[in-house]
Amino acid sequence: MKKLTLISLISASVLFANNIIIEEAPSQTTRVSPFENKDDTILSYHSSIAKAKQSVVNISTTKKINHPQNELGQMFNDPFFREFFGFNFGIPKERQKSTSLGSGVIISKEGYIVTNYHVIEDSEQIVVTLTNSDKEYKAKLIGSDPKTDLAVIKIDEKNLQAIKFADSSKVLEGDVVFAIGNPFGVGSTITRGIISALNKNNIGLNQYENFIQTDASINPGNSGGALVDTRGALIGINSAILSRGGDSSGIGFAIPSSMVKDITKKLISDGKIDRGYIGVMISNLTEAQKELYQNKEGALISSVEKDFPADKAGLKRGDLVIDINGKVVKSANDLKNIIGSLQPNDDITLKYERNSKIYEANLKLSRGTDTTLNTKDTMLIDGLSISNITSDIRLHYKLSNEIVGVMVTEVKPNSKADEFGFIRGDIIMQVGDEIVKDIQSFTKAINDKKGSKTLVWVNRRGIMQGLVVKQN
Repeated sequence: MKKLTLISLISASVLFANNIIIEEAPSQTTRVSPFENKDDTILSYHSSIAKAKQSVVNISTTKKINHPQNELGQMFNDPFFREFFGFNFGIPKERQKSTSLGSGVIISKEGYIVTNYHVIEDSEQIVVTLTNSDKEYKAKLIGSDPKTDLAVIKIDEKNLQAIKFADSSKVLEGDVVFAIGNPFGVGSTITRGIISALNKNNIGLNQYENFIQTDASINPGNSGGALVDTRGALIGINSAILSRGGDSSGIGFAIPSSMVKDITKKLISDGKIDRGYIGVMISNLTEAQKELYQNKEGALISSVEKDFPADKAGLKRGDLVIDINGKVVKSANDLKNIIGSLQPNDDITLKYERNSKIYEANLKLSRGTDTTLNTKDTMLIDGLSISNITSDIRLHYKLSNEIVGVMVTEVKPNSKADEFGFIRGDIIMQVGDEIVKDIQSFTKAINDKKGSKTLVWVNRRGIMQGLVVKQN
């Protein structure tokens, strides 16, 4: 009976997500130049973006952070000191609350709101304030996807002004756009600019990147807000800026609305994103390499993981992937985004060049080895989530092949892992005398040390750290 109830709840959740209505803006077919001003005419976009402004909310979050209690603690945390000693000295820390501000966009009248993952990351409380209102709503986290820096939260309110989605694949460089958000916590603000560039990747912000670049002023607090066209239709979620001082310098990036729509629907239905995986490490062609291939664009395979789909299909190092399911692959980023948009067990047809000939392979996607493990569920270290180091992770974090271990993907505040000194991004390389190669070897090593204190060695930004861990 319980099994039937669980199945019913899952089915109801998926059905409810499929019933979420995300309004589509009319397909854009024409563009016009600004008309010539007359004495009795003012060129204004006020009415065009009035509704969009009502769809953008302010988000404040509260989280707890650790601070050393004295100057001695600060000395022990100095990287030069820890490079030589490397241990977790157990310096007492005081817990303080930190408050941050960001923005979000209402995507359905039922109270679903999309924002950046980094806006709500590790938050103990999320509070939403609607435009032109002082009423505060406590929001619930529905799901998040750190790899695209997107998250969905929900407030208990109905009949909200949901934004209309534009087709981001149809935007062009030079289009006039508006950034709507909550910069510096001053409240709802609108800035104007143009689309500066499209399909920007390799910025180093997210694992899956396909940014819209704009010169519309985006400042701290704008993260998670809306980038809209002159009709007020959403073309992107403002995510980041490139700046030396932290303020707007005319280089802002937004996640395209097409990606936002796809990710948010999956987060609402499943609470997470489950991506396909083929098991290859890839790169773009260099100018010298292009001389060796008939195709001058594609994703060059530099390594193939044993027993994963690419290996089973016979793909090898040096193959140039040029097409997946009829979609042209022009770069390594194209392949990563296409595969990442598909589900495990999806069947794909992949075309590649080898020795100046075109071949075709049929693959069934797997889940890969980058599925994270919450070690609390396996009675290892409370609050610690880890992941095997996959080719995608190596590429994203620019890790050499010599680095082996498991990566810390999350540390829950106030947990044992937090007390021991783990932080996200640590690479666990050794437990006591045992070398860690993957989740399996880490699990064995940490279980062998139960009931005693041991040193767990982590690589933290290139510096080895020895954390003292005790398992009960």
